[in-house]
Amino acid sequence: MGILLLDKPVGLSSNAALQRVRRLADRIKAGHCGSLDPLASGMLPICLGEATRLAGDLLQGRKAYRFHLRLGERSATGDAEGQIVERAPVPSLTDAGIAQVLARFIGPQTQVPPMYSALKRDGTPLYRLARAGFSVAREPRPIRIDVLTCLGMSGGDLELRTLCSKGTYVRVLAEDIARALGSCGRLSSLRREYVEPFQSDALVDFDVLEAAPVQAWPLLSPDRAVAHLPSIRLDNAQTRALRCGQSIALPQAPEGRCRLYDPAGAFLGLGSGGGGWLRVQRLFSAPLPL
Repeated sequence: MGILLLDKPVGLSSNAALQRVRRLADRIKAGHCGSLDPLASGMLPICLGEATRLAGDLLQGRKAYRFHLRLGERSATGDAEGQIVERAPVPSLTDAGIAQVLARFIGPQTQVPPMYSALKRDGTPLYRLARAGFSVAREPRPIRIDVLTCLGMSGGDLELRTLCSKGTYVRVLAEDIARALGSCGRLSSLRREYVEPFQSDALVDFDVLEAAPVQAWPLLSPDRAVAHLPSIRLDNAQTRALRCGQSIALPQAPEGRCRLYDPAGAFLGLGSGGGGWLRVQRLFSAPLPL
């Protein structure tokens, strides 16, 4: 099938959004790439059909978020859902002072995941433990912040934008920014603008999906998930050999992973080149042109 760039609405979990899409698509096999909290909106890539084989590649992409940070109060969940557990004065801030603080967060660092997250401990999601009143130790995880800018300030509210690596919790980032500014804080809104490599692609909402059959949905070709890889167009004999699981001699094959296409330009899947040979890594059961 292909890749759907759903504009997930506020109030719906990522899994609930996925299951709603599956119901509209006759229960097709599908998976989402990168969870969004129910209170967050924005791009939720959903792989449909055999495109799910490329979901792992999409999970590696950086993500861009726009969010509002409310200074002066911290909630148990780090966002607008939880009970306020701390209050603090909001210092006098300037654009230059905010920019100076935000610059400290740029680059590689570690971040401790929040208790209110879908990470599991002995099979139990941390958010369930948190709701039951338990807190467990969490290991810091490496993340990277590539962009962090302030788009505007109004009283104790800051509008911010970030481009960050997978595994970054914006709720935790917001709390850390508030501390660095001399106060406490929480998210008041969060929107994911895009997931790489879909920076320039339009989002699709449920109104569009519900108004058209799945065959008419604006899906992206599965190979968009791996557009950063080099491509190879094969002839008929090479295509047949790879479909039979055979490696083929191909001196011009690039080293490492690559996209494979048949003579007509239909996407076949992924291969791995090295030493003048091309090997099958992951093939679709049939060509998937859209």
